Amino acid sequence: MNIGPYTFEEFKQKAKDFHGYPAPGLLIGGYMVEAARSLLPKDILFEAVVETGKCLPDAVQILTPLSTGNSWMKVVNLGRYALSLYDKYTGEGHRVFVDTALLEDWPEIKAWFLKLKPKKEQDSDRLFAEIEAAGHTICSTHPVTIPKRFMHKHGMREIRVCPGCNEAYPASDGGICRGCQGEAPYLGSWQEPGGDGDDRTLPPLRAIPVEEAVGKTALHDMTRIEPGKSKGPEFKAGQTFGVGDLCRLHQMGRSRVFVAEDALPGEDWVHENDAVLAFARRMAGKGVTFDDAPSEGKLNFTAAYRGLLSLNREALLAFNLVPDVMCTSRRGDMLVEEGKGFAACRAIPLYISRQNLNRALAVLGERPLFEVLPLRDLAIGVLVTGTEVFKGLIQDKFEPVIRSKAEALGARVTAARITPDDRAAITAGVRELLDEGCDMIVTTAGLSVDPDDVTRAGLVDAGLTDMFYGMPVLPGAMTLVGRLQREGSGVPVLGVPACALFHKTTSLDLLLPRLLAGQELTRRDLADLAEGGYCLGCKTCTFPKCPFGK
Repeated sequence: MNIGPYTFEEFKQKAKDFHGYPAPGLLIGGYMVEAARSLLPKDILFEAVVETGKCLPDAVQILTPLSTGNSWMKVVNLGRYALSLYDKYTGEGHRVFVDTALLEDWPEIKAWFLKLKPKKEQDSDRLFAEIEAAGHTICSTHPVTIPKRFMHKHGMREIRVCPGCNEAYPASDGGICRGCQGEAPYLGSWQEPGGDGDDRTLPPLRAIPVEEAVGKTALHDMTRIEPGKSKGPEFKAGQTFGVGDLCRLHQMGRSRVFVAEDALPGEDWVHENDAVLAFARRMAGKGVTFDDAPSEGKLNFTAAYRGLLSLNREALLAFNLVPDVMCTSRRGDMLVEEGKGFAACRAIPLYISRQNLNRALAVLGERPLFEVLPLRDLAIGVLVTGTEVFKGLIQDKFEPVIRSKAEALGARVTAARITPDDRAAITAGVRELLDEGCDMIVTTAGLSVDPDDVTRAGLVDAGLTDMFYGMPVLPGAMTLVGRLQREGSGVPVLGVPACALFHKTTSLDLLLPRLLAGQELTRRDLADLAEGGYCLGCKTCTFPKCPFGK
């Protein structure tokens, strides 16, 4: 059976020339390409989506003008041996895949495709014969429509020159190229033009015996450690050594010291304190303060007021990939208290190369790394749902829980409604709270899978948009987040499941501060809480000092 314009043997040779050897997957791929092509209208421009990176893309490139280089073929590695050809303007096309249900009549293909026996036990001649005889009959097809995002061609992107390696790269990758961020697949140091290939080479400093240091100036802070008692600088940078200091230096185990008078490094090196100050000025955003007199190349960041810590996680990671620098912080999107430290930055060696300094600054970019978002004094409306509560059969205990947590964060519960488990009543209750000027709506209960739980449906009827229902947090899996529109502005909505009545700390405690800080939550924000979202249910709750939500 031919493959396009080629006999089977001719295509085997084409595959060998292109791929290195006539791989069975490439030969089957040839039949798949032609099967998909035969289903397209003639004389149209088409493109391809291939669902594996193995062999199949080569078949597309041999038989069509499509390639990854011209972006007419996209490899979306789903691990499935399938491809789709489609009209490049409409996205309408056909998907072809190897159908395992059709392999029963082809035992050698089945054994190869499903890896049922080792390669050394496979009969290659029989395998090739079965592939030629079977052709596209081992494949099934179905129509597909490709979404616009896969059809979009990216225009010319902004190009920058990386301050680390001096090579061009897409600006969208960050302040430095991805290679300098640590993604380069090479071992050892990269040999740069005019350099020695080692970013960690020490600057040209000369140490002198402590006996010669009298009357000279300490080049850096020198730490004294008393195990179990104290750790701190015994000598500060800029301090002049006296005769009486020699004994203390020897007690600290120092036989040599660096002094400022002895051959300071040139312009290619930056002192640890100068470097960390440069980083801090770039990192600190609104609501963040730091000491402008760093010690031992380190300084701490503190909150200027109580609020929610917002951090640029990608920039923090990229910064820490640069040699000779570090920055660590508390988890973002958590409450920080006024005057309390939440992060620290350090230049690790005494002097860092100006190249690494520039790399680190470039990674940070112009956007602050840390900000403290103030919590807004919002008027909160509480909607308690439940027929048993509405009829007075049981006392409402939800509203006091919401009120106490809101007031602890500086917000106010200004209105409350109790409605039965009735969709229309819930909708009416929400609209009443909006009419009373509530800036946030917190609904309680009615979010489970029970047929009487219609809170979510009532919210949708009231105009809920951008809804996310369910999150990877226990307790709190059935939490709901969304937004209602009122006079052109968005009113955040937080649906709290019944677990908030039985557990002191739930998803409510993780999300309420973020909404009060004005964050617009996304599905990814909720998904990020999966790691750390399991409450240990301790007898004595210590949240937020415990790992929950971190």
